[in-house]
Parts: sequence; C-alpha cells; structure tokens
Amino acid sequence: MEQIWKKDYLDFVLVPSGLLIMLGYHVFHLHRCIKLPQTTVIGYENYNRRVWVQRILQIEDKERGQAVAVIGANISAATSLASISLVLSSLIGTWIGSSNHNDLITNKIYGNTSPTIIYIKYIALLSCLILAFACFFQTVRSFIHANFLISTPNCQIPVADVESAVIKASNFWVVGLRSLYFATNLLLWIFGPIPMFLCSVIMVVMLHFLDTNSAPMPQYNTSARDGYFDKID
Repeated sequence: MEQIWKKDYLDFVLVPSGLLIMLGYHVFHLHRCIKLPQTTVIGYENYNRRVWVQRILQIEDKERGQAVAVIGANISAATSLASISLVLSSLIGTWIGSSNHNDLITNKIYGNTSPTIIYIKYIALLSCLILAFACFFQTVRSFIHANFLISTPNCQIPVADVESAVIKASNFWVVGLRSLYFATNLLLWIFGPIPMFLCSVIMVVMLHFLDTNSAPMPQYNTSARDGYFDKID
C-alpha cells in the first residue's frame, strides 16, 4: 500500500510543480515585455512591425503589393496552425470517447491511473488545443483586417489603426504558440507526471533562451515614433 500511495500522489506533487514553473516563467516574461520590451524577442519584433507599418503607409498604394504578400504569408501560417490545433482537438475528443484506451494507458504509466485523473489529462490537453485554435483564428482575423486597411486605394489610412491590427495579430499568435507549449506538457502528462515535470523544466530553459533579446534596436531611416519603449501596447 505504501508503494501505491507514493505512486498515486506523484501526480499531485510533480504536475502542479511543473505547471507553476511554466506559469511563473510566463508571468516573469510578461513583466519583461511590459517593463523592458527591448530585452525580449516579442518587444524587438513588435518594434520592427511598427516601423514596417509606418514605412509601408509612406509609399504609393499601387506599390504595396509586397506588404500584402507578407501579410498573406502570415495568414497562411496562422491558418495552418489553426487547422492543426482543430484536428488534434478532434482526435483528442475521439480518444476521450473511446472505451478501450484506459487499460492500455494504465499498464504503462508510473503515477495516478484513476479514471478521474486520466480524463482530467485529456480535458486539460483539449482545452489548450481549443485555446490555440481560437488564438490562431483571431490572428487570421486581425491580419485580414490589416490587409484591408493597407490595400485600401486612394485613402489616407491612420497609422495607428494598421499598427493596432498588426500588433494584435502578433499577440494572438504568441498566445496561440504558448498554448501549444502548454499542450505539449499536458501531452507528456498522459505518459506520467515525471515526463511532464521534466518537459516543463526543459521547456522553461529553452523558452528563456529563445525569448531573450540581446541585439540592439535597429535604427531605421523612417519617421518611427520616439519613446516607443516607454509606452508599449
């Protein structure tokens, strides 16, 4: 009984610890994005997107085809990820409805294998995938709106409107990707709490490396606003 107790309660120790590590890192990263955006890749990319929008709106309407193509490529990428998230959600839903998967998984997992915990795993994973689908869908919506604004002929489009649409699409893209990162952790939880915890630690280390920007902000020959990093959206 002592061995079974330790095995069952492993989920209640490692899984919350792994989720707290992931959540704690993202809260810390969000704070950096707001207070010190120049030290993050998100802030660096948003800075370049704002300059790109300002430069695009300075050229003639008929010469904005390249900008429309760039947005179209982003729409295609977001559509692909949204489709993948939806397909995976459908597969997980079908797997939950299956009546023969519990015995197969129970015999392979070192951890809590009660039916309640197993279904919590699937519901949590399904929730992350649905959230990712919704975010990528909103990314497409925002990019399409930006596309309409940029391609509007014979019209002086406010720069702030296009910037808002592009940055909003970028933010939805980031949230969608982070949802997939959490879904990866929850996917490994299906195979036990130990793989899930190790994945959380490794992923936080990798994300810290990938999210940190050490490059100086490029100085463009454009009318970019001064003090952008003082008031980042």
